[in-house]
Order: sequence, then C-alpha cells, then structure tokens
Amino acid sequence: MCTGCPVRTECLADALDNRVEFGVWGGMTERERRALLRRRPTVTSWRRLLETARMEYERAANAAAMENGQVHEKYAAVG
Repeated sequence: MCTGCPVRTECLADALDNRVEFGVWGGMTERERRALLRRRPTVTSWRRLLETARMEYERAANAAAMENGQVHEKYAAVG
C-alpha cells in the first residue's frame, strides 16, 4: 500500500513523532512502530532522523551510479 508513496517518509515521521497508536503509517504497522520506538527511545525528532537518513542514502546511491557509469564508459571505450 505505501510502497512508492511520495510522502512515505514524512508520514512515518509524523506517526512516530506524534506516537500515533493505530493504523499503518509510512509503511509500518502499530506493532512495528512500537518496537522501533522501544529500540530508539532517545530520538527526539524522527522527521529529522529519517530525512537525514534519506539524504545520505540518495547521496550514496548517486555516487554509486556515477561510479558505475564511469566504469561502463571505460569498458565501452575499450570494446
């Protein structure tokens, strides 16, 4: 249901920050969210944490894509 949703991260962050008890939010059930909150009790802003994690992931993915593209270009020039 949530896969591919453009606001999935924001939705999950809102549910975690506001301790929403019921329903599926950001792709996580209430049981999954409770477990996450128990594992990370010191997080003060889930929005900040999730946005930072997403930016780091996108940065790493872009770097890997560029690296793979450069490697591909090297082999294409040889072939």
